Amino acid sequence: MDARGRRYRYVGPVELTAAVRPGGGGYRISSAADFGRWIAGRATAEPAEPFTFVVGIDGVLRLAPRRSEHVACAGGDMVLSAGEISFVRETERWAVSEVSNQSTGYCPDLSSWSEVARALDDIELARPSGFTHEVVFRRCPDCLELNIVREDDFVCVFCGSDLPAVWNVDPSA
Repeated sequence: MDARGRRYRYVGPVELTAAVRPGGGGYRISSAADFGRWIAGRATAEPAEPFTFVVGIDGVLRLAPRRSEHVACAGGDMVLSAGEISFVRETERWAVSEVSNQSTGYCPDLSSWSEVARALDDIELARPSGFTHEVVFRRCPDCLELNIVREDDFVCVFCGSDLPAVWNVDPSA
């Protein structure tokens, strides 16, 4: 982990990496003007549902349509966070209404919120104080399957083993 935070590599199904296109990736949002151009280009109904997002290792927010794969949004690269994000138009400006770390391809820890907050602050978008929907990911040390922990029940849904209290999805991270 460096000064920017933990880097997450893609740990999802290998076949989904086929969605990665050279020179592709989500739309880079490095300023309020970038966001304004991007949101103006969305169909009227599109902002009503969440978008796929990643925060690249450069700290820049990247956005793609909801049904996009996070690995494609990231251009196949490592990320500082990933999930889904929704926007709402407030008086004379846009704001983040909901944001989660729901990405089963990168499985970011809740601690990745600080990178999301920094990226949103950099583009001057009002935001909540944390993820509005938190997803806790753990890898089972016995069967090695990825799990989503629900209701603080740290038990593997595949084999019944105890799951660790700390994030362990990618031991190389």
